[in-house]
Amino acid sequence: MQQFRRIGVLTSGGDAPGMNAVIRAIARKAKKQGVEAVGIIGGYSGLINEKMIPLTTTTVSNIISHGGTILYSDRCPEFKTEEGMQKAIETCKNNQIDAIVAIGGDGTFRGATDLAIRGIPTIGVTGTIDNDITATDYTVGFDTAMNTVVEVLDKLRDTCESHARCNVVEVMGRDCGQIALRAGIAAGAMAVAIPELPFDEDAMINRIKAAKLRAKRGMLIVVSEGLNTVDENGNKIRYGEILQKKIQEETGIETKFARLAHIVRGGTPTLRDRLTASQMGVKAIDLILEGKSNLVVVEEDGKIASKDIVFALTADRMYKNKLQDGDLDKFSAEDVAEMEALCEKRRKEIKELYDIINDIAL
Repeated sequence: MQQFRRIGVLTSGGDAPGMNAVIRAIARKAKKQGVEAVGIIGGYSGLINEKMIPLTTTTVSNIISHGGTILYSDRCPEFKTEEGMQKAIETCKNNQIDAIVAIGGDGTFRGATDLAIRGIPTIGVTGTIDNDITATDYTVGFDTAMNTVVEVLDKLRDTCESHARCNVVEVMGRDCGQIALRAGIAAGAMAVAIPELPFDEDAMINRIKAAKLRAKRGMLIVVSEGLNTVDENGNKIRYGEILQKKIQEETGIETKFARLAHIVRGGTPTLRDRLTASQMGVKAIDLILEGKSNLVVVEEDGKIASKDIVFALTADRMYKNKLQDGDLDKFSAEDVAEMEALCEKRRKEIKELYDIINDIAL
């Protein structure tokens, strides 16, 4: 079995609360096993340009409560080229880095598998607020993002109540509506619009009119950022902005629009994110020291486990209807059936939550 001297850690793509907790767990677990950990600054671009710092006990002390990532993040088009990847591999060789732990989302994992197939053992750890990795039940950062949205929605409700207004609130999540859906339920929204399921505008308008007749004053509508519409000129427009105007025109209620944007990414990670991040960081080191590679650490039915990165990426494309010809050829019938089961599980989960918001929003 390979003797590991040094393990590199990087964060890539969008930052997520809890990434620092993953870094801390990796550094401390590695040290306990007699392995040095180094932090790669700025994601894959840092790996190409040999930007790194030692991850000592002192370096990672007290970072568990910090949002963002102390290793910073970057999107690196150069790494997508063979020349860029070879530079990254040369960095690993020059600095005696025997393995990489890559923390991020689907783009990060594509980079990780590129390294793995070129001989650098690599493990992925989920770090994305969107919870949009189909192969895992949970991604680090999701709980903090939802709590941030709920806190803002509660504050917006106060002013809506004071002025008898409605507020349409757009939240992050890319093409995944989980933040909007769960936070909307928790904040008592009148309706939630997400990309995954059809949204009944007429039912929402009727619900708002009925609430107005009951003298209800403050109303919230939550919209996922991945939901768009197209104007008469073919230009893509965020759906939330269109919805705000329609509500005001058809109900007579003063309606405001709020885009929470990147505020959803920041903040002190919750207990849920700190705990899951710590568990996943420890699991990543265990997998590396067992000689494993090209795996992503996941949460499955409440347990920390791992899945093949290519399997996870393909399952993601299946769920998002982005499969291309030949994507499934390398997998067994059992693997494909497992992917289909994961997709169905995710669809069922979202449908059940969507039914709840429609059942209790009056």
